Amino acid sequence: MSTTDPDSAGSAESSSAPTTGESALLGPADVRELAGRLGVRPTKQRGQNFVIDANTVRRIVRAAEVRPDDVVVEVGPGLGSLTLGLLEAVDRVTAVEIDPLLAQHLPTTVAARMPERADRFALVHADAMTVTELPGPAPTALVANLPYNVAVPVLLHMLETFPSIERTLVMVQSEVADRLAAQPGNKVYGVPSVKAQWYAQVKRAGAIGRNVFWPAPNVDSGLVSLIRRDEPLKTTAARVDVFAVIDAAFAQRRKTLRAALAGWAGGAAAAEEALSAAGVDHRLRGEALTVEQFAAIAEHKPSSASPTAPRSAAQS
Repeated sequence: MSTTDPDSAGSAESSSAPTTGESALLGPADVRELAGRLGVRPTKQRGQNFVIDANTVRRIVRAAEVRPDDVVVEVGPGLGSLTLGLLEAVDRVTAVEIDPLLAQHLPTTVAARMPERADRFALVHADAMTVTELPGPAPTALVANLPYNVAVPVLLHMLETFPSIERTLVMVQSEVADRLAAQPGNKVYGVPSVKAQWYAQVKRAGAIGRNVFWPAPNVDSGLVSLIRRDEPLKTTAARVDVFAVIDAAFAQRRKTLRAALAGWAGGAAAAEEALSAAGVDHRLRGEALTVEQFAAIAEHKPSSASPTAPRSAAQS
């Protein structure tokens, strides 16, 4: 992990500054011009689709309900469209970018287009999946246009690693948004839904069309809001044990819990015993259970169950 400040990223004059009276946010022409000058070619491998519509950026910032005193961490800032919008609204922004070229030039763009806020911005050149610390004050909010291919593991990793994050707003593929916000009984309710609810209250916060991106993705996007629980879920089970039950229940989601948890418990009979002790009907399927019920099952982990190896939230 490396951290960059505006002074180490080269001259701000290399990035076009807005003229007097012009918005500091990036528009379609700005994004394409900046990408062309830097030689940036968006890659599918990293899920790079840059927001080119300033009104969409403002909408995302409003939906995030960030405050002037917030410290925001942004994952995958790209060319800086959302970064600039956030800097207009919050105390400071720390961006985590894996792409070396984008990481090198983003501080320059910020310094050129919003010089009065450049000292409120920090860039961490790292893979968000491996970040365990950030410079400056602890983040209070996470706002990000997450790469579709790693959205859920990155989100869970950040929520686990930075408990100071109170509010989160992420833009993800529409189907992923549906899964994250799904409630028990919904056909798309699954592992991402339950694990997200371990940390927060989750809901859909809007839809985003394809034409606000460059290049335009072949799928629609959705906004998901997560408000961290005021108090951690009340359970004596460790997170890793609860997540192990969730993984087992949905690995064979069409089976009853008695059958699906047999491997976890050390046998179907042991699974039924744990379910009974937790007050959960063994004939149910995982899609019917709340996160509180999964925690109750984990609390009654049979002695015959295989030990649960410590894993990160993203690995679980």
